[in-house]
Amino acid sequence: MNRENKRKQYEKNYYKTHACTDSFTCKVCGRLVVPAGAGSEHRNHCPNCLASLHVDTEPGDRASDCGGIMEPVSVWVRKDGEWAIIHRCRRCGELSSNRVAADDNPMKLMSIAMKPLSSPPFPLERIEEMTALMGGDGSLI
Repeated sequence: MNRENKRKQYEKNYYKTHACTDSFTCKVCGRLVVPAGAGSEHRNHCPNCLASLHVDTEPGDRASDCGGIMEPVSVWVRKDGEWAIIHRCRRCGELSSNRVAADDNPMKLMSIAMKPLSSPPFPLERIEEMTALMGGDGSLI
C-alpha cells in the first residue's frame, strides 16, 4: 500500500464511502471477524457475540476517542422490516443502532429480543389484577 492510499484510508468519513475490508479480533469473545458473510460492505460488530467497539461519532467517521466496548442491549425493527441492534457503550453509555448482518448469531439476536419478556417490570402473579384495572375482565382466557 503506497502512502497516498494509506493516508486516504484514515481521512475523515473514509468508511462512509468505502468498503471496510479489514478483519479484526473481537475484544469480547476473541473470535476472528472477517468482512465476508455480512451481507454488506460495512462490518461493524462481531457476528458471534454481536459486540462492537465505540469508534464512530456518526456511522463511518471513526471520530470517537472513546474506544469502549459497545454491548448489544436490544433490537428493534425499522419501518422497512429490517432488524437493527441497539448497542450501548460500557465506558460512556452512548447508544447506537446497527443493522443486523446476514451472518449474525440468530440465537443471540432472539435472546436479546426476548429479554424484556422474560423480565417484565411487574410481577407476573399480578397480571390478572392489572388487566382488570385497565378495563379488562381480568381473565387470561
